[in-house]
Amino acid sequence: MSRLFTQLRRDALNIWRAGVKAVRPERLVPQWLRVEGRTLIAGYERIALDSIRRIVVVGGGKAAAGMAETVETVLGPELMVEKQLAGWVNVPAECPHPRPLSQRERGAAENIHLHVARPAGVNEPTPEGVAGAEEILRLVESLGPDDLCLCLISGGGSALMPAPAKGITLADKLAVTRHLSAAGANIEQLNTVRKQLSRIKGGGLLRACRAGRLVSLIISDVLGDRLDLIASGPTVPDRSTPGEALEVLERFDAREAGVSTAVFDFLKNKTFENATLENRVINLIIGNNATAVAAAAEEARRLGYSVDAASATQSEGPAEEIGRQLAESALKMRAAAGPTCLISGGEPVVKLVEPSRRGLGGRNQQLTLAALLRLTENGAAGIALLSAGTDGEDGPTDAAGAFLDADVMAASRRANLDPADYLARNDAYHFFAPLEALIHTGPTHTNVCDLRVIVVNRGDDNLP
Repeated sequence: MSRLFTQLRRDALNIWRAGVKAVRPERLVPQWLRVEGRTLIAGYERIALDSIRRIVVVGGGKAAAGMAETVETVLGPELMVEKQLAGWVNVPAECPHPRPLSQRERGAAENIHLHVARPAGVNEPTPEGVAGAEEILRLVESLGPDDLCLCLISGGGSALMPAPAKGITLADKLAVTRHLSAAGANIEQLNTVRKQLSRIKGGGLLRACRAGRLVSLIISDVLGDRLDLIASGPTVPDRSTPGEALEVLERFDAREAGVSTAVFDFLKNKTFENATLENRVINLIIGNNATAVAAAAEEARRLGYSVDAASATQSEGPAEEIGRQLAESALKMRAAAGPTCLISGGEPVVKLVEPSRRGLGGRNQQLTLAALLRLTENGAAGIALLSAGTDGEDGPTDAAGAFLDADVMAASRRANLDPADYLARNDAYHFFAPLEALIHTGPTHTNVCDLRVIVVNRGDDNLP
């Protein structure tokens, strides 16, 4: 492997890691929640602690465990005890272990529970998730006007906090989620349906909460940061309707695919409902895809690259199309002088082929393979490109994404791998695995969509 390719690959990975590091909970929460004397400051809101009887923490998401631990650090042991801090947070398996607590802290923290609501790498609702969501609803219903509820929400919260509406089973919701995801529905379409079939989403937690104040700290995994779509908006009044959910199901032929008639009957008979007392809730987006892109760009400039960076503000198209576009950009960048870097954030969709042909992969691996296929004719000399999920998960795989450079392309030719065949079968994982071109991070305990990095250099003399 040449020094040029080694350096480009290393730089691309370091730039990506800098973006992910910037959206970890321990970085974000203290920027938005702090204690000054007898005042709790949440964003621009100042809350007199003497007016608060107790503090309860609830929520769910891939970053929720780290957020909960950081909230404890911000409050400190004395305030935790004084305000009888307690709570329940739904998290995926392999979440961070809670930090060791002092004897004084244990008295306040013994009722704070990190509830494993799904296995690692299985981004679907489970019975354990339902049990946890029920406990969250019970807890917020028990609060009073002198209490403060802190809700911690991050990407993955929709799957981690399932509370099927009356008449809808978990199996019904699971079938809907699987069908829409496989059919290429974007997050807006998917969550429009999920909100209408839930007692906790679409403002359900807000309606149930009896606390005098509700503050939500939100790490966004939705492009454009629509509050009602992040984790399906548990603390946000729902603006969508049952009719809109039906339109999504019909657009993707859900009835023909075998989705239960109970789902259609429920939506046809459901009346529109909304949360009240919106003034009780403060929803704060503390980190998003743009945060990660900006941090990655800063690292790229530190490494000596000229940088162009952008975060998508709405759902993207097919992963294959985005991959080809990025490859075209890389070729244009290679024609320019000096070290160059393009950083983009987004979340494309993948329409899966029928199960009999389907391989293994995720949207980032599919995107990178599409880029590799586009570069086959022109070659990838002087180019390194990667795409990976900031949560460390890419589809039903143990990889966050994949990368390519000239060495990866040469190795694929030596192995007689046909990128077009693997792309058509959604089998990017098995294309990149033998080339050692998968990105393995394990769960990152955050989630702000995907981050893509291209670094380009015309030759060794221009290396930063």
